Parts: sequence; structure tokens; C-alpha cells
Amino acid sequence: MGKFEIKKDKSGQFRFNLKAGNGQVILTSEAYKTKAACENGIESVRKNSKNDGMFERKVAKNGKPYFSLKASNGQEIGASQMYASASSMANGIASVKKNASSAKVVDNS
Repeated sequence: MGKFEIKKDKSGQFRFNLKAGNGQVILTSEAYKTKAACENGIESVRKNSKNDGMFERKVAKNGKPYFSLKASNGQEIGASQMYASASSMANGIASVKKNASSAKVVDNS
């Protein structure tokens, strides 16, 4: 079972990682000024990850595929790691879809 982990970064802002059941990070958030805003970001992931159209599939300058998840207002909620192949990226998207809705929240801030 997946989980969202909230943490505070060096600049005092809040971020979350969505981790799969095996502990691998599958989505990393943008920075939030408050914990409440970070928690809203988690709820946005839960909601928007159900819609495949909210995932933007991209290719980095180094040629590696990755994806971002967008909210209904078009703002990026989070992004993935770089993947070795498009099929690996597709598996990452499937993992976000599978884990986000039922993932527990662990507050490490």
C-alpha cells in the first residue's frame, strides 16, 4: 500500500512524496509555504490522478521520459523521476493511479 510522506525542506517549505508499496518514490510535489497547502496538494493528487488526461508525458533534455500531474487549473502538482523507457514511465503513471486514492499520509515535518 502506498503512502504520502510530508517533509519540510531546508528552506522551511513543505513537500510531499507519494511512495509505492515497495517504498519507491513515484511522485514528488512542488514546494508549499504551509502544511495546509501541502495537504491540499495531496488531496489534489488523489482527485486528479483518477483522470489520465491530467498526466502530462514529457521527455527531458537528456532524452529520458518522465511525467507530471496537473490540477484542473493547469498547475503542476507533482512530477516523477526520470525513467529509462516510455514503458517504465507508463508503469509509473499506473502506480500513481493505483496508490494515490488509498495512500495514508505520514507527516515527517
